[in-house]
Amino acid sequence: MWWTRTATQLRRFNVRSYGALHDPLDHVTGIQKRELLAHLAGECDPFRIMAIKRGPGTCERPNLIPSAYASRLMGCICHPDQNHAEYMWLHQGVPKRCGCGYWFELCPVAPL
Repeated sequence: MWWTRTATQLRRFNVRSYGALHDPLDHVTGIQKRELLAHLAGECDPFRIMAIKRGPGTCERPNLIPSAYASRLMGCICHPDQNHAEYMWLHQGVPKRCGCGYWFELCPVAPL
């Protein structure tokens, strides 16, 4: 019966019946293709949405937040025991201080 075949048998069946299987990268276009290419190049966070560890966060050395645009909405979890984030807008070239005392500034990066 067909459901008792192993994965190797099914792969051999597909290759023999239909020729070589296509690479998924050949089928995608647009932003999805750029995302896959970034993953293949080793970029694990191409949209830069993962959490960033805070550094010193002083006025002289603010925490740099990557952005491809002139402004970005950022959330800061001020204390580790809090269940909510404090949100603020950051604008290019203007450092901003959070309520917890840490400073943040946008860092320009190339868009995906």
